[in-house]
Amino acid sequence: MIVGFHHVQLAAPAGSEPELRAFYVGVLGMTEVEKPPELAKRGGAWFRAQCVELHLGIEADFRPARKAHPALLVSDLDAVLARLPEAVPDDLLPGYRRCHVHDPVGNRIELLQVP
Repeated sequence: MIVGFHHVQLAAPAGSEPELRAFYVGVLGMTEVEKPPELAKRGGAWFRAQCVELHLGIEADFRPARKAHPALLVSDLDAVLARLPEAVPDDLLPGYRRCHVHDPVGNRIELLQVP
């Protein structure tokens, strides 16, 4: 049946691609994935890190995802926290160190590390 995720899609407003690239590539260290030509016409951007892929699609009446969110595993949460001083760490999920941040357009992102 289901063997894994191909990608998670989040929405973004038109014209936000430069800020998304700065965050997902520059801060989180993901790599931008070239979109197929027909899909590239729609705008947005795709990003990948190891076995995780995030697609940011343009939505005309965009509203950021404040509750729904991807939870990304990281190898060094302290390094992420150093780059994201606005991150909100907590200890509410047993077995993980974690924090929440918002991308440049306001989407919630959870970052987790197994201690």
